[in-house]
Amino acid sequence: MPLIRINTIIHAHLEIVFNVSRSIDLHTISMQRTHEKATGGIITGLIQEGETVTWQARHLLKTRTLKTIITKMQLYTFFEDTMQEGDFKKMRHQHHFISITQGTEMKDEFLFESPYGLAGKIVNVLFLKHYMKRLLEKRNAIIKDYAESGKWKSLPGI
Repeated sequence: MPLIRINTIIHAHLEIVFNVSRSIDLHTISMQRTHEKATGGIITGLIQEGETVTWQARHLLKTRTLKTIITKMQLYTFFEDTMQEGDFKKMRHQHHFISITQGTEMKDEFLFESPYGLAGKIVNVLFLKHYMKRLLEKRNAIIKDYAESGKWKSLPGI
């Protein structure tokens, strides 16, 4: 199963970065390119442990739906979302937050498994892992921008 690890240094307080990272509204903003929107479960504000969100977006020439649940949350240091329904065979995204001198270090660990056996593994190596990493890096750049610039104050629930 492919594992993507991304570390991002954000010059903002831990609590702000944690909350911006679990904002449904910020996620929607960060995924405008794929027209991603929340269509079920929590559709605005901050998602909490045990809550679900269903996303609909256009990826790889197809409209796709992904339903995730926040399976674990340790306030201001960690949360995990796991796929309940969607195109992946399996998907888990862990978000770690560490207070550092410069602000916050945000660490993502995104683990996924594609369906279709060997064909899915080939697609992972040739394309999908890189595609998903770019998507997460773009999302993290928006989180960084909102947390550092004060734009986070405009997000509902923060």
